Amino acid sequence: MGFTVYDYREDIRNVLVTPQIRSRFMRMEPGEDSGAHSHDLGQEVFLVLQGRAEFTIDGESKVVGPGQMCVALVDQLHSLRVEGDEPMTMYLSVTPHIQPTHTMWSADGNRMPHRFTPSSAYDIETDTSTPLPELMQRLSEATRAVSDAAGGALAREESTTIQEGDAAAAEARVEIWDGLVEVFRRSAELAALWNEIAPRADGM
Repeated sequence: MGFTVYDYREDIRNVLVTPQIRSRFMRMEPGEDSGAHSHDLGQEVFLVLQGRAEFTIDGESKVVGPGQMCVALVDQLHSLRVEGDEPMTMYLSVTPHIQPTHTMWSADGNRMPHRFTPSSAYDIETDTSTPLPELMQRLSEATRAVSDAAGGALAREESTTIQEGDAAAAEARVEIWDGLVEVFRRSAELAALWNEIAPRADGM
């Protein structure tokens, strides 16, 4: 089975959308402004491929051109405006991508109410074949699984000692990781379920 190659000159859309990452190619016209927002959980990476844009991140503005990249960290208010007479094309990714994905702010700096976005905004279809009560049951089970995994990881950590220069530190690290990796796996399952439920919840 092969893999897909994406081209920023043709694939102006979201190309990968999971709870761990959303990545896309985006094109904006001269003078177009993105509006300001932040992400409660996500770090956003912007890589300009063509054209130029002025990015404002956490109150500081810089013009970014082809081959240059900038990053908006969690909770950093950010926006961009295309500079010059040429359209701007960029690659962007947000990690993680968990609903509600964007936090909007009023002009006087107040946080606006949560806004949950339809899956179609990210070029994916909302699966409505599973009844919401069944998804909610799965969500409860997934949340419990995260809690159980975290309890198991904590027990490993409390019974394991790592000290500088300790010859057994490498083995202890593996013991701790074996507990934590299950927490991360279960958390990813929980996020996937939540992203299925959130766009549909208006109809609950």
